[in-house]
Amino acid sequence: VGLMMNVPHKNLDTILKVLPALQKPTVSPLATEGWAAVDTIIDESEVRDIIPRLKEAGANGIVEYPLNKIID
Repeated sequence: VGLMMNVPHKNLDTILKVLPALQKPTVSPLATEGWAAVDTIIDESEVRDIIPRLKEAGANGIVEYPLNKIID
């Protein structure tokens, strides 16, 4: 599944340590200074455990979305 979320810069390193990914998560700046959007792909079986950890680490606006294909 895909996960995307908003993360304050001060929490970014912690969030990146929590997230598994096929490669590395994509981190993009948001229009609001001091914030980033983080987008990653993880195994669906891990989502239940990871989302509470992401919230504790400061992520918000977390969106989980299904994937049709991953072509590597």
